[in-house]
Amino acid sequence: MTVSPAEVDEAPEPPRAPEREARPKTFVVTAPSLDDPVANLAVDGFGGVIGRRARLPRSRATMAFLLLVLTLLSTAVGIGMREPCFNAAWTGGGNQQYTHMCYTDIPFMYQGRGFSQNQVAYYSTNSNDYLEYPVITGAAMETAALLARHVPGDSNNQGRWFYVFTTWFLLAFAAITVVALIGVSGPRPWDAAMFAIAPGLMLNGTINWDLIAVGLAAVALLAWARSKPIVAGIFIGLGTAAKLYPALLLVALVLLCWRAGKMKAWALCLAGAVGSWLAVNLPFMIENWHSWVYFYTFNENRGADWGSLWLFLEYSPLHMPFNSNQINTLFAVLLAVSCVGIGLIAWLARNRPRVAQIAFLAAAAFILFNKVYSPQYVLWLIPLAVLARPRWRDFLIWQACEVIYYGAIWLYLITVSNDANRGLPEGGYDFAIAIHIGGTLFFVVQVIRDIFDNRRDPIRAGGFDDPGGGVLDGAPDVYGFRDPFAPATLPAQARVDASTAEDGDGRGDGEREDKGTAASSEEAASEPGAEQAGAIEVVDLGEEAGDESARSTPPQNPA
Repeated sequence: MTVSPAEVDEAPEPPRAPEREARPKTFVVTAPSLDDPVANLAVDGFGGVIGRRARLPRSRATMAFLLLVLTLLSTAVGIGMREPCFNAAWTGGGNQQYTHMCYTDIPFMYQGRGFSQNQVAYYSTNSNDYLEYPVITGAAMETAALLARHVPGDSNNQGRWFYVFTTWFLLAFAAITVVALIGVSGPRPWDAAMFAIAPGLMLNGTINWDLIAVGLAAVALLAWARSKPIVAGIFIGLGTAAKLYPALLLVALVLLCWRAGKMKAWALCLAGAVGSWLAVNLPFMIENWHSWVYFYTFNENRGADWGSLWLFLEYSPLHMPFNSNQINTLFAVLLAVSCVGIGLIAWLARNRPRVAQIAFLAAAAFILFNKVYSPQYVLWLIPLAVLARPRWRDFLIWQACEVIYYGAIWLYLITVSNDANRGLPEGGYDFAIAIHIGGTLFFVVQVIRDIFDNRRDPIRAGGFDDPGGGVLDGAPDVYGFRDPFAPATLPAQARVDASTAEDGDGRGDGEREDKGTAASSEEAASEPGAEQAGAIEVVDLGEEAGDESARSTPPQNPA
């Protein structure tokens, strides 16, 4: 059979699949100047409140660059504060490191833990060189020591360069943290500025190696927000191998995953955490058990130490001293009770709390009841606080309390160093501990109030569920509080996503980045408390976004 070309030309074309209408991706950004009263007041010196025709950053990359600059500038302030001690290689007389408030643990570890004598962490059999830090932190120390030993000069000069090299690592993890916060914060990337210019970061960023664990925990939160529980678990395990507190993220996640019926995701996260923790710890456990376990025995045997609730009780008019065994027992009991209480909060709240809220409460409980509160421990809480309650007023009140404690501990150490005429008396230091504890409790109360009243929560009031929740974001509850008299509802943003999935264009679950379009902004404004949500800037990030100006929609309620 032959077919003429004419017949082919005249034959009807096969049916084509309907072409999907081009739909530019949107990037939803909450304008801080219209969302936060403190930010609104502060912008008067920077051009005023953002206007309708303002040219806005078009992508998270632009925002990340700006916030990275702020982060580096704020950490540079803290590094500059240590110049007097740096010039004297931390050997200046007259309590210079306390009077100038330029103390840091870093250079003292170089000589005090055998790094200057070519000792390798966790391999030395000399108990005097045992390291009271987990293995990831020890690896960072060893790397910096390898570089410092190639610097000419005596051990004091090498110790100074040991600080310099360590600072480079810490700056890198500070940058990682702020970038991760931008990714986790969803429609509120500018909230990461609270971390970037936090007084706690300026003052405490280079006192110790805590920023390594902070950065790893932030990446874990980002991975969870991207619905990658195994990756999140891997970074939780690595963070726990740098400091213990990232393990508390698992506690927060199990409480929320249980309520949402997402225990499989939590199990994958737990498996990733255990696997990565064993991968980095097991070789040292096998090689030198006594050196590896020293970190745990050191913390078990220490008594009431700087800044802790236990030292406050000992120095207070009550004069209640506790030995290490008593503190171990009380700490375990109080932390367990706190976790039970946090679990009840997660279960009784009308709407399931956000991941950052429960994680902040768990980390705060650990800090409040721990044996020691070193000034740099505030770094553990800052990223979680930024995500849990992104409100400048409460954040700055809490940070002011930490600044007071920062100054008080160095002034008290002058007194401890037998220079009472220039230092802070014991009663004054005890009062500073009370201020630190009170500031932390103040922020804890604000977070709990947000959990039980979503109108106060800037995220929920904006019509979003949990941008950092990953598999929990918009998920219905399986267990937990149910109001038998209230209809089942979803947050406004979740309803927009559901309606998008039903449009028949196949976009529902694959277009989660389309959250917060103009339609969702209008619907969010109709929610209770939406008058607090402020303005939402919708920036076109389609293929032609580079040729168009950014757009912003005016707030429904400028107040």
